[in-house]
Amino acid sequence: MDDNKPTGQHHTALLAIYCVVLFSGTISLSLMMYMMKSNVTSSTSIAMLNLIFTHFIFLLTVPFRMYYHATTRWNLGHGWCRAISGMIHIHMYMSFIFYVIILSMRLVTFYCRSGPKVSINRVHALFVSIVVWLVVLVVFPCIMSVYYGNDPEQSGSHNITHCFVFGKHIKSGGKVFNYIVSIAIILVSSMLTALQANATWVLYRKHRESCTFQQDFAAHLKSLYFAAIMAVCFIPYHIFRLTYLENLDLQNVNEVFLSLTTLNCVDMLTFLGNRRCIMCLLGKNI
Repeated sequence: MDDNKPTGQHHTALLAIYCVVLFSGTISLSLMMYMMKSNVTSSTSIAMLNLIFTHFIFLLTVPFRMYYHATTRWNLGHGWCRAISGMIHIHMYMSFIFYVIILSMRLVTFYCRSGPKVSINRVHALFVSIVVWLVVLVVFPCIMSVYYGNDPEQSGSHNITHCFVFGKHIKSGGKVFNYIVSIAIILVSSMLTALQANATWVLYRKHRESCTFQQDFAAHLKSLYFAAIMAVCFIPYHIFRLTYLENLDLQNVNEVFLSLTTLNCVDMLTFLGNRRCIMCLLGKNI
């Protein structure tokens, strides 16, 4: 038996995780799209829409993963397997990029209050969005087609029965790249979470009992939720990945950790607690 092939327990665990992701992610995106349908004027809103679109594209691929883990057999060919497998990585990195953008805009405003006012207008935000997506649509497919899961023996084959087991294709150069990316994500996520927690704490100490009525505090509290989701979903996986890169026989465990990163699709649910969302859902003007 190939130890890199998922066992029944791994299939069950992954199926359960992806069911939760698809269900909660769909609800999360639907509610957020309803809320933002008439509020896309700010740069932060544009960044949020990019994040929503990133989640949406990934959620389209989740049923294929659920199908595979439910049937324990892949019948859609090696090429489609690579595409579906690669999307989870694209989703993770794109989500991370937009988390960094959203948090950075909020933190720059907070920590640079005494200096010149720094602002990003809508045109700049749209330009950055276009550039990011062009890079994704051009660079990522090229990298995936050349390096990701490229197995000459299976390329073009429709007879493979297992999918998402590409660990053995990570070469020495790929390991170095993965080390750099994982360490960078761990450090940046930790730093942004710490900075956001400090900003929220400073505002809480400043306003105390009246903090819930302060728009600035509410905005930073939502950003703290985002930072926490980023840290909880991404840091454990990348810490484990540092070990996995030297122990590729842990492929099945890596898939479970990787699947947990997709729970960040529920990030939009953090808005359900604020007054604006509640009033919006009730159909009242605010």
